[in-house]
Amino acid sequence: MTVEVLPTFDVMDLSTVKVEKPVAKVEDKVVNETLDRVAKSNRSFVKVEGDRPAKMGDTVVVDFSGTTKDGVSLPGMSGKDMNVELGSGQLIPGFEEQLVGKKVGDHAHVDVTFPEDYGVNELAGKPAIFHVDITEIKEAVETAIDNALAEKLGFENVDTLKDAVVKNIAEDYAQLSRLRLKRALLDALDANHSFELPQGMVDMEYDSIVKQMENEKKQAGEEITQADKDELKPIAERRVRLGLVLAEIGRANNVEVKQEELYKAIYAEARKFPGQEQQVLEFYSKNPQVIESFRAPIYEDKVIDFILTKASVTEKEVSIDDLTAEDEDTAEAAPKKKAAKKKAE
Repeated sequence: MTVEVLPTFDVMDLSTVKVEKPVAKVEDKVVNETLDRVAKSNRSFVKVEGDRPAKMGDTVVVDFSGTTKDGVSLPGMSGKDMNVELGSGQLIPGFEEQLVGKKVGDHAHVDVTFPEDYGVNELAGKPAIFHVDITEIKEAVETAIDNALAEKLGFENVDTLKDAVVKNIAEDYAQLSRLRLKRALLDALDANHSFELPQGMVDMEYDSIVKQMENEKKQAGEEITQADKDELKPIAERRVRLGLVLAEIGRANNVEVKQEELYKAIYAEARKFPGQEQQVLEFYSKNPQVIESFRAPIYEDKVIDFILTKASVTEKEVSIDDLTAEDEDTAEAAPKKKAAKKKAE
C-alpha cells in the first residue's frame, strides 16, 4: 500500500489578499413583485355560472383519458376532477391552450406531443390524444395585498408582511454576495499558491468529477466526451490545491468544528422536512458517520471566515442582475471537501 506524502508549502501573507464583495440593495420593485406573487398564490376561485367559455387564468375541472397515437395508455394519462389553471403551464405544452373557449359540458379532443425530455421514457417525444370533459369552470378572485392577506399568512398586519418579505430577500442577497466573495477569495488563494500536488488525490478528485458529469449527461440522454474529461483535469487540480491550502490555514490557526456546530447544522437540515423532523433526527442519531459529512463544509466556511478577518474586503454596490448572473465556473472552483491535515515532517 502506497502512502502519499502531503506537500509542504508556505501560505501566502493573508493580509495582502484584496477581494471585492458585491452587494445589492433590496429595491421596492422587487419587494412589490414578490408581494404580487404572494397575493396571486393566495387567490380564491369561484364557480362561473352560466355558459361563459373558459379563458386564460380560469381553472377548469376536467375528467380526462388519453393514449399515444400508438394506442399506449400509461398510469397518469387518465383522471377525474382534476383542476387545471389555464396558462399556468402545469400540463404538457399545448394542452391548456386547447381548453380555452370550451364550456361546461363540452367534450374536447386534445392533440399534444410529449416533450423529448419528458420524465417517462415510454412517452418522451410521442404524440398523444386526450379526451377531455369539462365539468366546471372557476374564475380567480384577485387577492388584495392588505391586512386580511397578512393575517391569513400569520402576520400581524400588512406592514409586518412587507418587513418579512424584505428580510427574506435581503437574506437571499446576502447568500449570493457571500458566494461571490468566496469565489473571489478562492481565486486569490489559487493564484498565489503553486506546489506539486499529490497525484493520488488529484486522480480521486478527477474520477469523482467525471462520475458526476457522467450521471448528469446520462440523465440528459447524452454521453460524456473526451473533450469534457480533458476540461475537468484543471478543475480537479484546483480543488485539491485549494483543499490543501485551506486545510493548512485551518491547522495553523487552530480552526476546529465544535460539536454544537454539527448539531446546529443537523437541526437546520431536519427543518427542511416539515412534519418529519423527528424521523430525520433519529436517522442521524443512528448513523453517526453521516453526521460527519457536515463537518467538511462547516470547517471550510470557518476557514474562509478566518481568512476574511485578515484580508482587505471592499464592498461594491451592484445591480441584482449582476449579483445573480450565472457564473459557470463557480461550482467548479470550490474545493468539495477539506483535505487531510498536513503530516508532520
